[in-house]
Amino acid sequence: MSNATTLIHSIPVDPLTGSISVPIYQTSTYVQEAPGVNKGYDYARSNNPTRETLEKIIAQLEGGKRGSAFASGLAAIDAVVKLLQSGDEILAVDDIYGGAFRLFTHIYAKFGIKVNYTDTTDVVNVIDAITPNTKLIWLESPTNPTLKISDIAAIAKIAKQNNILLCVDNTFASPALQRPIELGADLVIHSATKYLGGHSDLIAGLVVSASEEIGEQIKFIQNASGAILSPHDSWLVIRGVETLGLRVKQHCINAQRVAEYLEQHPAIDKVFYPGLKSHPNHEVAAKQQSAFGGIVSFTLKNDTEEAAKNVVCATKYFKLAESLGGVKSLLCHPATMTHKSIPAEKRQSAGVADSLIRLSVGLEEVEDLIKDIEQALQKANTSAEIAAII
Repeated sequence: MSNATTLIHSIPVDPLTGSISVPIYQTSTYVQEAPGVNKGYDYARSNNPTRETLEKIIAQLEGGKRGSAFASGLAAIDAVVKLLQSGDEILAVDDIYGGAFRLFTHIYAKFGIKVNYTDTTDVVNVIDAITPNTKLIWLESPTNPTLKISDIAAIAKIAKQNNILLCVDNTFASPALQRPIELGADLVIHSATKYLGGHSDLIAGLVVSASEEIGEQIKFIQNASGAILSPHDSWLVIRGVETLGLRVKQHCINAQRVAEYLEQHPAIDKVFYPGLKSHPNHEVAAKQQSAFGGIVSFTLKNDTEEAAKNVVCATKYFKLAESLGGVKSLLCHPATMTHKSIPAEKRQSAGVADSLIRLSVGLEEVEDLIKDIEQALQKANTSAEIAAII
């Protein structure tokens, strides 16, 4: 069965009514037949049929044993970190999502969990950075926002040899393009806010576990901590999964065209997109992904924050906003938006330059998107020339 068919038919028909759309069980509690005797549900924080359906769907799509749905992507990350204890260490990709960095640095550091950052695109760096206290390797592949690619299968082997858990943030690829558990990962997380939801109308996070044992631990944390996904938002994610394959296919086609256009533009310094042969890990991406995703980042030859702001404020179809993965194209300036919480020196050493711009390439006609970028670059360049004369 093809991936597109799998995505669509992962969503079950309701066994009670035959409804082709999963019902929304908007309830906080369930009537019990006797104390402790129920139909599998006692309180909606612990379980809900709509959320449970989503959790089974994402586990199936990622090839895992258990799925758990949370109120946000950061709540999902938080649940995974709660598998650790004081004195444990995390080995994390250096180009990391700003929210994850903030959580690691400002929340868990004070509880005695240390995070070491390294460039995981080279497996030698991973080997060299492991310490006796390393209990979790944290990858994003592709990374946010410079789209670095790590060899998940190679790092999974290293993790298993050292009895270390491997968690992969699969938000940028989604299960439509990449399945890290099949490559050896123990855990996969998603900000379902992005491609899985797909319409910029919800906040959600997902964790998928490769084993029942870890899945049970995550489920316990979900219930004990309480950061659950609501029934309605669970239904919205399920609805998004129905069109995931079709949407991601077009995102990839449009992003490839935009990346190729940017690569030849005289105002652009570097283009970050794994679908380009110039990408340093293009072959690794081609090996572990079925396509290259809808995110493109680039830096300007005028490598200043001001130049980048001039560009992002001049587009018409690309809307200036946080987030990504929706139908409409978005863009942001990571240094002052999504990755502002990361210190400038650390941010820049990971490749997040002051002029870096991240595009979430949407489903509009790609020629319109290219024209929009072109006019924004021209407008920004004209503004810079006028400023230089004045």
